[in-house]
Amino acid sequence: MTLRLHDSATHEIREFVPLVPGKAGVYVCGATPQSGPHLGHLRAQVAFDVLRRWLARSGYEVTFIRNLTDVDDKILDRSARAGRPWWAHGFLFEQEFAAAYDAVNVLRPTYEPRATGHATEMVHLVQRLLDAGHAYVAQDGSGDVYFDVSSWPPYGELTRQSPDSMEPSDDGPARGKRDPRDFALWKGSKPDEPATASWPAPWGRGRPGWHLECSTMATRYLGSEFDIHGGGLDLRFPHHENELAQSRAAGDRFARYWLHNAWVVQSGEKMSKSLGNTLGVDALLRQVSGEAVRYLLVAPHYRSNIEICDRSLSDAATAFERIRSFLARARDTCGDVVAGTDPASVELPADFVTAMDDDLGTPAALAVVHDTVRAGNVALASGDKERVQGSALALRAMTDCLGLDPFDPAWRSGKREEDRGSPGRDRALATLVDLELEARALARSTRDWAAADAVRDRLSAAGITVTDTPEGPHWTLEDEN
Repeated sequence: MTLRLHDSATHEIREFVPLVPGKAGVYVCGATPQSGPHLGHLRAQVAFDVLRRWLARSGYEVTFIRNLTDVDDKILDRSARAGRPWWAHGFLFEQEFAAAYDAVNVLRPTYEPRATGHATEMVHLVQRLLDAGHAYVAQDGSGDVYFDVSSWPPYGELTRQSPDSMEPSDDGPARGKRDPRDFALWKGSKPDEPATASWPAPWGRGRPGWHLECSTMATRYLGSEFDIHGGGLDLRFPHHENELAQSRAAGDRFARYWLHNAWVVQSGEKMSKSLGNTLGVDALLRQVSGEAVRYLLVAPHYRSNIEICDRSLSDAATAFERIRSFLARARDTCGDVVAGTDPASVELPADFVTAMDDDLGTPAALAVVHDTVRAGNVALASGDKERVQGSALALRAMTDCLGLDPFDPAWRSGKREEDRGSPGRDRALATLVDLELEARALARSTRDWAAADAVRDRLSAAGITVTDTPEGPHWTLEDEN
């Protein structure tokens, strides 16, 4: 099969053809560390971590860039309110983001450039745009420099909008703009801002605009043309639209594919700090394990919204526990070969490959994962060691591609088990119920209906309801209904 991806620029599923054979360059917008991370931040990074893992598994050498916007209006404002230097404020929350990514097994990027480390290159990009006639210095004495939207006819091509229908850009005073839609490339320093948050430029001291930062860092590390630019759906406009316009106007071909993940929502509303409906990562990890959080984020297709609630978290924890429980018992049965084999060396099931090559179809891929768990549990119950080992190795290979391999050392990063957020009682319950369901599956496979009904009756007496679905049996506690 050939990997196909949904390109946001064309709204089409396109075959992935890299710029350089055997290599893939990916740029993903990272954090603006004004405050701590929430689940919406993790959604984007997990989605593109899966992309990265699948590209690598498909044979590509991946250069993965995730930036840090470490100087920004919001950081300056929040640091002033907190009474700490802006750079110290940003670094404090940068560490929180790094810890959150680690907690859900997001691989470290190839490079993670900071905006403040590339100010000279950003000045150069602004000058290129000025020289090309696509930018102007504000005449109000502010030192601001703006992109001239009217000078670039393709503006709006990424989001398929007409400039006439766009809202004004709110990143600078209207008095300095020729057109309300023009956006800031450079922001002149202000008397009430720290002097350390500005850099020299031919048109006056200041700092780069947000969009300019990403254009500069992407091309600095991946070249003037690269394969994939990714980020959350909320970044398509104005951020990615403006990145594309200024980069192309400066003469760079820029990204060949644009990928965007959908949102995490609560009661249908996008999770965001501005709406006040965020779920902080620290609070979340006190409820469930990092493995369960990652499962929750991987299970839906990356272009589908995730509705977050207690039930969705519980279901994710239960689903991951089924995988972990089977592999633990397979290791006990088959020995070190289950945990000691490099999962990257194991051939993947064809249906899993087909699902992942179809625009990273994780729902169908996880269906193959759970089919393998069920087959492995039946093999355990019947004592078929060879089939147990085959299922376990295939399972590890698949979960490794999704960042969900229970034997991945990243999940054993020194945290005490009681701090991992998955209560021992719940794990024990899931394990015992799975054992009962495996016995029921074995009985059904041999048409021993009386034995199968006896399992259901035992579970029902314990307050556990079993529902048979096309994906397999689903169980719930009475107090969950």
